Amino acid sequence: MNLEKVVFSFFMILALTLNFGFFVGEVDNPDHHNVYELYAVLVVNLVATIMKFGDRSQLGAMLLATSLVAVVQLISASIVWTVAVHVQETGLTPAVMSTIVSLSGGAMLANIISVILLMIEAAMLRR
Repeated sequence: MNLEKVVFSFFMILALTLNFGFFVGEVDNPDHHNVYELYAVLVVNLVATIMKFGDRSQLGAMLLATSLVAVVQLISASIVWTVAVHVQETGLTPAVMSTIVSLSGGAMLANIISVILLMIEAAMLRR
């Protein structure tokens, strides 16, 4: 058993499950989406992305690409949240919350693709 692959798989699956937890709920209702959960999703995705640097295989490149997409989506969602609450001081209106959740949904889709690629990689391993 390769400990590095176990840890990376753990972070990829944790990123997906945390993102799913943030995503679930009414899209425009801020009470259903916690800012700390979005922060946790972003941090876990960043860790998983950093862990994937250095893998020179084609599948590794695809995993890195999906991780980068998820990070970009989550950073965008965090920026929208920060600007709405602290810069414009409009608060979390239904339109702003819908944008944040939609960006999180895009990151979740990238995380789903990453987990599918991980399963494909595991199925390709020979003993």
